[in-house]
Amino acid sequence: MSRAIEPSTVQRALAGHAAIGLLAGALLYLVCLTGTVAVFYAELQRLEQPDAPEMTRISPAAVQRAVETVLANEKAKTGKLPKTSHLYVHMPVEDLPRTTITTDTQAVHVRADGTIAGPEENAWSDFLVALHYQLNVPGVIGLTLVGVLGVMILVLAIGGVIAHPRIFRDAFRLRARDTAGGLALADWHNRLSVWTLPFSTAIALTGAMMGLSSVAVWALAAAYEKGNVEAISAPIYGEEPKEDLRPAPVADVAAALRYMAAHYPQITPLYVTVEAPGTRGQVVQIGADHARRLIFWENYRFDAQGRFHSALGLADGALGQQAAASLYKLHFGTFGGLVVKLAYFVFGGALTAICATGVSIWLGKRKRRGHDEPKLYRAWDAVIWGTPVALALSLVVRMLLGNQAPVLATFWLGSAAALAAAFAPVPPASFRLALQWLLALLLWAVIAMQV
Repeated sequence: MSRAIEPSTVQRALAGHAAIGLLAGALLYLVCLTGTVAVFYAELQRLEQPDAPEMTRISPAAVQRAVETVLANEKAKTGKLPKTSHLYVHMPVEDLPRTTITTDTQAVHVRADGTIAGPEENAWSDFLVALHYQLNVPGVIGLTLVGVLGVMILVLAIGGVIAHPRIFRDAFRLRARDTAGGLALADWHNRLSVWTLPFSTAIALTGAMMGLSSVAVWALAAAYEKGNVEAISAPIYGEEPKEDLRPAPVADVAAALRYMAAHYPQITPLYVTVEAPGTRGQVVQIGADHARRLIFWENYRFDAQGRFHSALGLADGALGQQAAASLYKLHFGTFGGLVVKLAYFVFGGALTAICATGVSIWLGKRKRRGHDEPKLYRAWDAVIWGTPVALALSLVVRMLLGNQAPVLATFWLGSAAALAAAFAPVPPASFRLALQWLLALLLWAVIAMQV
């Protein structure tokens, strides 16, 4: 028979659980909220630019024509070879049936015949993903911060289970009508935590690994490769080609795509990458999706003439290599189609609610002990409701002002304004209701502008 958990252990776990939750509650909520919305990143791009040309497939010849046109346009602007180090072709897929070419200086949509349709304008969607990935903090610092938050979610999930020994036994016990003392809120917090525990663990673990991977690669490079980061990342992402900047005709992307269609008809190309385009050192890489596999893609390498060279091995290489390549799909739910996306949205919403109610429960405990602090209540409501208000406001601004709209500034200034408003001497319930009505109004405006 298993021994009962000592009360002192439970108390220490409770104290640690509360301390971590309060320390990072707002950032955890922001990361979970943006991650939940970003599940529909592809759909948001289509919402943001509904008039972009769409297609179920595009021919290799059309892709080649588009690549040559984009590079020729870049050369025409400068009068010399483009300085683009990488050119990316997003191939049409089920959830985003568009062809897009991205270089170091531009991103354009492509029609099915290979002609250029116009610039890609996904400023808000890209802002949302950057907010989730890095909290808009550039470079390794932002990735590391989000990775640490992933570790915190994992610790909170484990600590919550330890702090509540009956949490699984009472998995379906709800006191939804007993609002006195905040028992109902605590019940929902605990039950949602149990119901979403496998999801929360997987999301937190994969997010932490992706966020902290840059730091890990840097540390390993410093310790074992004399600072050569590429030597550490090459087994997963492939080696960069040897540099030869002498001019050369544009790589034969069409030949590489035809090879894939002939030899790997069951595999769907997602991206075509031309490294060092327009030079003798250029190579072509095709990232292709393997059905019923979690790897984000397998990387097939070709020379400039479109002759097959090798596959990187993400689909059938070392176990660690396959595991590293599977983090993205598992974290964002980009497998299994719309059903999986909807499931991730629901579970992500539950995880966001867990983050929100955790601090609310702590505030309720303080109030029951005689510490009635309406400013804290309003400040936390400014986070819970002000953050989605700021997100919705930034989307409305984007749709009104176009792709150059200051969405990043709008979001952060809107969030700051909500926090500043929390110091107004109004009842917390009225403040919360005002934010909820404002959110509903902004969401209605977004829908109205799409009709």
